[in-house]
Amino acid sequence: MSDSTHTPKAPRRTTSGASLRRTRAKGEPRFPDGPKADPAGSHFERRIRSFQPRRSRVTAGQADALQRLWPKWGLDIDGQRTIDLADLFGNAGPVVLEIGFGMGEATAQMAAEAPEINVLAVDVHTPGQGNLLNLADGNGLSNIRVGNGDAIILLREMLAPDSLDGLRVYFPDPWPKKRHHKRRLIQPEFLTLAASRLKPGAVLHCATDWEPYAEWMLDVLTAHPDFENTQADGGFAPRPAFRPLTRFEGQGLDKGHVVNDLLFRRVQHRDVPSKEQ
Repeated sequence: MSDSTHTPKAPRRTTSGASLRRTRAKGEPRFPDGPKADPAGSHFERRIRSFQPRRSRVTAGQADALQRLWPKWGLDIDGQRTIDLADLFGNAGPVVLEIGFGMGEATAQMAAEAPEINVLAVDVHTPGQGNLLNLADGNGLSNIRVGNGDAIILLREMLAPDSLDGLRVYFPDPWPKKRHHKRRLIQPEFLTLAASRLKPGAVLHCATDWEPYAEWMLDVLTAHPDFENTQADGGFAPRPAFRPLTRFEGQGLDKGHVVNDLLFRRVQHRDVPSKEQ
């Protein structure tokens, strides 16, 4: 994300007047070796976005992780090539895509508890990207790759059909106002695209603490021909043991929020959606 609209504080100066930190020149990348501000650029149509980039301060540790580790574990979603997932992770193990990971604590915990599963975690929040890289590095997790950009472009342009072993969408923006419902990620068109990239039998796992969105997800998933509910009663699932209780979720529960999990299995192969979708 660009911070061009942020006015930096004047640099601190020593008694001799020398600046202790350099002011970045106009147009200079924030992290020269890190994630790009807009990796896909103008190559693709500007569709309705299901996410809203957030601006917040990047700590020194996060900035260091972005500079050191992005060339090794980062992926800019530019839509210009098809990714070889085995090459990306250095092994042919199963790959789960996680869309939206916040600060990455739950992602890192799940990756540590299941080292045999490769996790491609995608977000547009720069501090979160740096934090997850820091957690992966500090805990010796080689099964995490961090994607920067639009997950729709990743799915549509950069992943091969039947290449994913799972998909996680935890606490997406609920876009609660009715006029914004079109921005919600879980829509029939998204599910058709996601199904084309999931292997038969792979599970789409969603979780939300916004009950109207949970009902929306349940209705849309139940109606979609490529997915079936793993719950015999056709309802919500108990929180699986592998999904940790996040700090955000705990705060919501303390406020009386109800968290719902949905686990739906991909049941049939479909033709790959056209790029005009």
